Amino acid sequence: MTPAIEARNLTKRYGDLVAVDDLSFTVERGEVWGLLGPNGAGKSTAIRLVTGLTRATSGEVLVEGEPIRGRARGARNLVGYCPQEIVVWEHLTVLENLRFVAQMYGLPRGEAERRSLDLVVGLRLEEKAGALAASLSGGMKRRLNLALALVHDPSIVVLDEPSAGLDPQSRIVVHDFIQDLGRRDGKTVILTTHEMDVADRLAHRVAIIDRGRLKVVDAPDRLKKTVGEGDTVVLRLRDPARAEEAAGAAGAVAGVRGALPVSRELHFHALDAVNVVREVYAALDARGIEVEDASMRKNTLEDVFIALTGRALREEPAR
Repeated sequence: MTPAIEARNLTKRYGDLVAVDDLSFTVERGEVWGLLGPNGAGKSTAIRLVTGLTRATSGEVLVEGEPIRGRARGARNLVGYCPQEIVVWEHLTVLENLRFVAQMYGLPRGEAERRSLDLVVGLRLEEKAGALAASLSGGMKRRLNLALALVHDPSIVVLDEPSAGLDPQSRIVVHDFIQDLGRRDGKTVILTTHEMDVADRLAHRVAIIDRGRLKVVDAPDRLKKTVGEGDTVVLRLRDPARAEEAAGAAGAVAGVRGALPVSRELHFHALDAVNVVREVYAALDARGIEVEDASMRKNTLEDVFIALTGRALREEPAR
């Protein structure tokens, strides 16, 4: 079957800055596909290339087998794009916002009304259907933002950081809705995020991008198995300047795998973590390296990212 989206050697340059560097991937129909990376990694640029909002310096994008530039208006109707920035008409009500966008896409009045009402219910906005968008909370505006991307019933939905700034209630509503888009409605969803737990829960496959380059693409569970057997141990150090030294000391302890300095923390993997931690503490203590806090957990997608890039998602990318 022809993929929903195929990116071939996409590159985007802004002067000397290479925002996206020779990016190639496919997104299958009906798949929830996560695009992950830190701020500044090139996620949003990649999405704008895929949706046709930005023209690539080189490379091409195929939407359901045809070049996106060749589809003209048809590509616009196939793809629904929800940007990270909230874009709503604040002087219109929730339903008027949806009707207005439906009209822009040329939907018949009856279909536009049905789609608008379904989205209001699906995103728990029914009590605010007649309220001006300006009166909505930030979480409700983001839900309306998502609804506006879906009112024309696209087969491909592109969501750029849909969880950004959401309150806990809105976060649950939006995540459940995204799951239903793929599972119940059969839509193809591309989800960009720097929240690894979101991708782990929602995506069938995830791609990790850093400094504009694609590092890896696979199912979350398979990716987590690539970073080493056993549990992940995180030691928070009192002196962040000694993180490199701590990683070297821990790496010499039997049973320690993949010791890495991450900001002011030391991360490593171990099968017999409880006993290995005692040995690591002893090795650090012998060098006068103090540990403020310790935790142990199963491997996460952030561990995969750290193994690939040597830094955590919460850190700013190197310039």
